[in-house]
Amino acid sequence: MQGTGHIALWHSGKLVYYKRFHRIFKPLKRRRPRLTLIQRLEVLAFLLLLALVLLFTFNRPVTDLERVIASGELVVATRVSTTTYQEWPTGPDGFEYDLAAAFADSLGVDLRLVVPRQFDDILPLVARGRVDMAAAGMTVTRSRLAQVRFGPTYQQVTEQVVHRRGTPAPQSIEDLQHRSLAVIAGTSHGDTLRRLQQDYPWLTWEEFPGITPAELLRRVHDGELDLAVADSIELISIRRFYPELRAVMDLTEPHFLAWAFPRHQDSSLIQAAEAFFEAQATSGRLAQLQERHFGHMEVLDYAGVLTFMSRVRERLPRYEPLFREAAETFGMDWRLLAAVSYQESHWNPDAVSRTGVRGLMMLTQITAGELGVRDRTNPRESVFGGAEYLRGLHQRLPEAILEPDRTWMALAAYNVGLGHLYDARRITLSEGKDPNRWIDVMAHLPLLSRPEWYVHTRHGYARGWEPVHYVQNIRSFYDILTWFTTPEQEHPLEGARRPWMSPPRPQATPPLDILPPGL
Repeated sequence: MQGTGHIALWHSGKLVYYKRFHRIFKPLKRRRPRLTLIQRLEVLAFLLLLALVLLFTFNRPVTDLERVIASGELVVATRVSTTTYQEWPTGPDGFEYDLAAAFADSLGVDLRLVVPRQFDDILPLVARGRVDMAAAGMTVTRSRLAQVRFGPTYQQVTEQVVHRRGTPAPQSIEDLQHRSLAVIAGTSHGDTLRRLQQDYPWLTWEEFPGITPAELLRRVHDGELDLAVADSIELISIRRFYPELRAVMDLTEPHFLAWAFPRHQDSSLIQAAEAFFEAQATSGRLAQLQERHFGHMEVLDYAGVLTFMSRVRERLPRYEPLFREAAETFGMDWRLLAAVSYQESHWNPDAVSRTGVRGLMMLTQITAGELGVRDRTNPRESVFGGAEYLRGLHQRLPEAILEPDRTWMALAAYNVGLGHLYDARRITLSEGKDPNRWIDVMAHLPLLSRPEWYVHTRHGYARGWEPVHYVQNIRSFYDILTWFTTPEQEHPLEGARRPWMSPPRPQATPPLDILPPGL
């Protein structure tokens, strides 16, 4: 009976009512088959593998490279030197600085420099992991290999005995007997002397902590020290400012320079450095940096440096105010303008060349007319005219040419003309080199004097070797002027700044840590 909650059934001829049950029988449960022993072992193995993967993922040691990238900075120990790093009011400079900054940039992190007060504090900082690496012009030696690991080598130096001209010059190790030798504490030079002492027990020397190579060599130049040991590249760099210094003998065969890294199992940062140097060498960037910092250091001979310094004392004071005023007007370093003028006329306002150019800046008659210079022998008109002309050349160069190559090419154009410079850039490009880099253009400028090359150019023959010497000389004059005219409170005691007062690079002022001795 529908809707009553009962059911009716016939029983023995009668209709009998029964209560309705919605669920008389419970549904049967399906029985799961039991896992076999092999299946259970497979499940257990899977769970163990999953646990190991998770453990490795979340507890794997972070590599040095990952740590540097995560921190956002590369911490590098270095030292103040003409060949490594120096801090100027316009920003940092130096070969090792430029290399380290480029490495940090390749990793996508900032560069932070740590400069200990003493050279022999650098390796302990690396060994203890206080810094990520050291870029300090360090030679690879056996004793140092016991403390740190070295990355790729990139330059060679020789340890040399240095004396001042006019003093007795030792010709052999035996001649060092009864002579006073000086070295910087913690350098490889002390290790070299200790090895020599095994064969020459009478050999003695004094080690000076906390001074720069420039200060050590200055003391030799000024007669405060008898002899010193220095790396060849340091001597070449400093000798421009102290021309009486001279190397009298080599103490070693050439040694390689390399960056230093902590000694542990992780090689990720060293491997990144190896890839970086390979890319720098392949692209020509490493050679470009070496030319930028060292390519012009030996262009002046002893007599040339002495003559220049004599003119600095005798003639420069008369014209320095003019150079300063013109440089401020046209936005450049006055010392660059003064260096150009010395190369042109030796600061002689009445100078005249065989081609008719004249004055302090040796302007041609046509150029002087375009600049509104009426009297080329008038010092003020000549200096202001030359500064305006140089600035115009600098501005007309393609934007793809960056500093300092832009300044070097502007100087080359001042000497040989912008048209001939462009011819040399086209030849450079045709030879598969970079027309925006001075090191490549410099190598191809001399081809403008060869018929098989200049007949195919727009502007024809030029004495292409002249702008090369011209630019390299000015770079040397500029370095010397910068060295001797920088106020003492601003002087890093080393090196030379970038000549064109352009805005600094983004990484131009990294944080600088000065650590106390012993850390």
